[in-house]
Parts: sequence; C-alpha cells; structure tokens
Amino acid sequence: MIQGIVIEGLVFGIMALGVFITFRVLDFADLTVDGSFPLGSAVMAMLLTAGVNPFFAMVAAFAAGGVAGAVTAVIHSKLKIPGLLAGILTMTMLHSVNLRIMGNRANVSLLRVDTLFRSISDYASSFMPGEYGILLFLALFTLIVLVATNLFFHTDFGITVGALGSNQQMITSQGMNPEVIKLLGVSLSNGLVGVSGALAAMYQGFADVNAGTGTVVAGLASVMIGEFLLRSNKIELLTLRVILGSILYRAIMFSGRQYGYLINLTANDLKLITGVLIIGCLVISKYGNGRLFSRKGKKA
Repeated sequence: MIQGIVIEGLVFGIMALGVFITFRVLDFADLTVDGSFPLGSAVMAMLLTAGVNPFFAMVAAFAAGGVAGAVTAVIHSKLKIPGLLAGILTMTMLHSVNLRIMGNRANVSLLRVDTLFRSISDYASSFMPGEYGILLFLALFTLIVLVATNLFFHTDFGITVGALGSNQQMITSQGMNPEVIKLLGVSLSNGLVGVSGALAAMYQGFADVNAGTGTVVAGLASVMIGEFLLRSNKIELLTLRVILGSILYRAIMFSGRQYGYLINLTANDLKLITGVLIIGCLVISKYGNGRLFSRKGKKA
C-alpha cells in the first residue's frame, strides 16, 4: 500500500515539477498539462507496441510534450492570446491529436507489451517484491530529474527563466527576448509532463485519451502542499518539496478512496472526495502555513 502511494507520488511528482515551472517560476497559468500528460502516455504506448526501446520512447514523450508547450507559448506570444486561453486551446486540440496518435482509439492496453516496469519487476522479483524494484528505479529516475532541473536553474539561462516570472521588464531591458525564454520554459514544463504521462502509462498498463482530466489541478495541489511542508528559496528545496507534496497528495487521495465508506461515501462520490480534499489542501497550504510562519516571525 505505502509503496504504491510512493510510486504514484514519484510518477506524478515529475508532472507536478512541470506545473511548478509554469505556475511558480514563469508565473504562467498553463492548462496545456491536461493535454500533454495523455500525449506522453499515447506516444509511449504506441512506440512500445511497435517494439521501440522504452528509454527512446520516453525521450520521444518528452519531445512531444515540449512541442505541445511550444504551441501554447506561440499562440500566447504571437497571436496575443491570454496564456490561460492559449493553454485551453492547445489542450482541446491535443485531445484530437492524441486520438490520432493512438489510432483513433480511446484506450491502448500495454498488458501484453514488455514494458520497462515489467522488466524491472521480473528482474527484481528474484530477491525482492517486484514493486520495490519499480520503486527503487523511480526514486533513482526522479533524483536524476531533480538534479538535472536544479543544474539547469543554476545556469545563466535558467536564472533568466526564473527572473522572467518575477520581472519581465528587467529581462527586456537586458536585451533578451522574453517570448523566446517563455517558449523554452513552457516547453520544458510540458516535456516533463509528457515524461510523467509516459511513466504513468507503463505503471498502469494502459494509455487513455482522458487520462489528463484534472491533471493540472492535482499538480497545483501538490505544489501547494509541498510549500506547506517546506519553506525555502533554494531551488534544491523548491523542487524537492514538489515531489514530497505529490507523495502526500497521493496519500490523501488514497485515504479518501479507502476510508470514504466511514461517512457513507461510495465510488460515485470519488470526484466529490477529490474536489473537497484539493480545496482542503489549498486552504491549509495558503492560510495554515502563513499563520505558522507569521507566529514564528513574531516570536523571533
């Protein structure tokens, strides 16, 4: 049970990291995530069924997500359409694109396909439960993603991306094009979301065209829960707390599904449970965290 929660937290934590880049770093309300997540799943599923190496398929999922993010950025910057609407338009168009990629099927099964997770599980089962092998792989993979992201934000360009969300006028005054920086930032964000979708497809054993519904909300909730857990301005802790927030969010969702019967809730109330839990997380992270640190400040 616990390992399943952690695995899901790590898988969707990479998606939350992408949401963190757009919402917190770039200050860009991007809803492309709901389309780029199933896009990554669709690319992974179709390449795996074609016998392509899973790691190459993961790179392709990252590239596909990056292209989706670039489309949103171009619609926003070149057509002067608000970022929120640009993301909605791309997300809507991606629904048809994803269906095309999946051969006009709403669902593609991977149960008979030799996925990366199945190979890891079979190999690890000789000396530990297969699910623990998947957990170790995801922990290592997430660590690599975190280190790469942290190194990126320590580069000159990464610092510029971070500065864009805080002060776009300063970026312009330095002779840099904010549209190009935003395009690359949104592309990176959705590239990570695409990778998360690819991992989710392998773990769940299928790719579904509707898998992205509510993804951006879950990602934003994970980001805010992480902010409640840790308070820091260091990029290493900023990215780490996103992953921790994702794991805690998945634990909250699991608790709602597992113990909802105690208050007479059924499977039909799952969306209601999810909405209530997300609202609760947002309220706690916004008000509870602020009060906690304000009290500490007064005592100091």
